[in-house]
Amino acid sequence: MQRDALNQQKLRIGKIPYANLFPIFYILENECDCSKYEFVEGVPSALNKMLRTGEVDVSPSSSIEYLRHSDEYAIVENHSISSTGTVGSIILLSRKPIEELNGLPVLTSSQSETSVVLLRIIFERFYKVKCDLKTADIHLDSLPSSAEAYLLIGDDALRAVKNKNAEFSYIYDLGELWHKHTGLPFTYALWIYKKDCCKEKAELLERFKSDLNRSNKRALENFKMIAAESPLKGILTENELISYWKQISYDFGDVHKKGLELFRKYSEELGLI
Repeated sequence: MQRDALNQQKLRIGKIPYANLFPIFYILENECDCSKYEFVEGVPSALNKMLRTGEVDVSPSSSIEYLRHSDEYAIVENHSISSTGTVGSIILLSRKPIEELNGLPVLTSSQSETSVVLLRIIFERFYKVKCDLKTADIHLDSLPSSAEAYLLIGDDALRAVKNKNAEFSYIYDLGELWHKHTGLPFTYALWIYKKDCCKEKAELLERFKSDLNRSNKRALENFKMIAAESPLKGILTENELISYWKQISYDFGDVHKKGLELFRKYSEELGLI
């Protein structure tokens, strides 16, 4: 009976529905045997919570989530969402230059956690600016007038850059600002799992790691084919999608780890961890 129960087990995998991870999930779901996987969709902040509470087993999750609970999590080695410079989908829209935002309200997306911490570091450490950051559900078609700037992530950020709003003449890419001031890549998300939650699913987890390795490799080789299937293909051109994916690092090497450690250091100094 116990063996039958184990046979029915599925690995619950968090799925972020943004364009940045579309290539990986496209290959996973179309070229791998997913009969033992259950994909659970959610924005980064929601999946962070679900991973923490055991509602999903493994997920691409905010790097700040890992840093805040690194004793509880294990990393799926060699996988991340990072960039060395421009990332394209973590964007600050502002009515004023960043140096003139001191003391002013800035709205941040409720979908994100890492990018909010990154914005605090950029403001306070790099520009000596302190802003009143407020979490909100931000919609591109109706940006509230209560703030001077807005932090957007994911597909909303891509759309905002594509369809420039004359009211917000200053557009800052947070990955670019981080690299400008540190010379290092920034890691936005890591594939992680709770150490104590996957013991009973160790075999499934190892199988998933193998599938993820294969999917990552296949995705990098097939951006053109994948772009034709992207939900954003009517908003971004094929070349724009491919260029976007090419500026993302899906691996996690020594230089990415160095950038993550600096992010940890700055976060601790600001009392954010």
